Amino acid sequence: MPFQYLTQSIGRTESRANTVVEVLKAAATKVWKPYMHHQTFDVESTGEIIFDDGQQLRIASEEAQGVCCGTFGELLQGQLPIGSLSGDSHFLVTMPIAVFARAHFMPIAGTRSVTVYPPHKVKAKRLAENLLTALGASGGILFLKSELPEGKGLASSSADLVATARSIACCFKRSIPTTLIEKLMVEIEPSDGVLYPGVVAYQQRAGRLISFLGQIPPLAIVGVDEGGTVETVDYDQRRGEISANHRTQYQNLLDRTQIAIAQGDTATIGAVATSSALLHQERAPKKHLDSMLKASAETGALGVIVAHSGTMAGILVDRMAPDFPQKLQSVVDCVSSIDSSAQIYLTMS
Repeated sequence: MPFQYLTQSIGRTESRANTVVEVLKAAATKVWKPYMHHQTFDVESTGEIIFDDGQQLRIASEEAQGVCCGTFGELLQGQLPIGSLSGDSHFLVTMPIAVFARAHFMPIAGTRSVTVYPPHKVKAKRLAENLLTALGASGGILFLKSELPEGKGLASSSADLVATARSIACCFKRSIPTTLIEKLMVEIEPSDGVLYPGVVAYQQRAGRLISFLGQIPPLAIVGVDEGGTVETVDYDQRRGEISANHRTQYQNLLDRTQIAIAQGDTATIGAVATSSALLHQERAPKKHLDSMLKASAETGALGVIVAHSGTMAGILVDRMAPDFPQKLQSVVDCVSSIDSSAQIYLTMS
């Protein structure tokens, strides 16, 4: 049954809407199911690993590298109604962007410990040592290079961890269960679903996939950094519970997201991201949100998106729109007048 027909039927009855969602979930699962059990990681060249002091080290072997993209905050984040998920009800929907963390692991026979560069990447060190123990493999040296700024809500830590796991898998030519990676990641901190391809709904506290939603349409995000950093564990521990009314709203937004991504409906994707930003404002306010909302409306952009547990806020622009170049420039001009840190991010489409 064509998605267009299904969309026209939404809203006539609640049962029909539920049927649409279930059909789309089944379709997405069929496409992405091979990724759900074991990951055989694809790799790409990391080029040069640059240390904090500026010294460069060229990696001689390209065989043990892992790559993972970041996510611009979350398309949607909140809590679903009690009983709708197994265990913890907190969830998020990823917004993958073409900004990457890269890892290269070099084993050293006879050691169980891992030395990591840069040294402050202690979360990646912990995951590497725990994963190597689980695999019964030797320790070694882990080199990390990331384009993702830390503490901003772009999934820098999760991307480091996934890239590390992929590097180790490539190094030892092992196929590692995704569930093991998730278990090790969530033992360190609540984690984004960036180990999965495309857009996913994910339980960040439980480290569990809810569903594959599909590929995000080609979008540009004109984002600003409001300053400071947010530590994921500290933020998660102080975050309060969400009311039953808001939980129902989040469920409705997730259902709309499921359909919108399947259809490439950029207007609805923008509306969902905006609603999520507004719902979250009382818990982690963004000082520029009102200005960004105004700029989005004035330029005819799709809406706003935020890092719910970070410092980033952005405006969504459809890269496939016929007036994209003019609209992007207009958004950049408006956002630059709000904050001088404006940068453009592209979605992984």
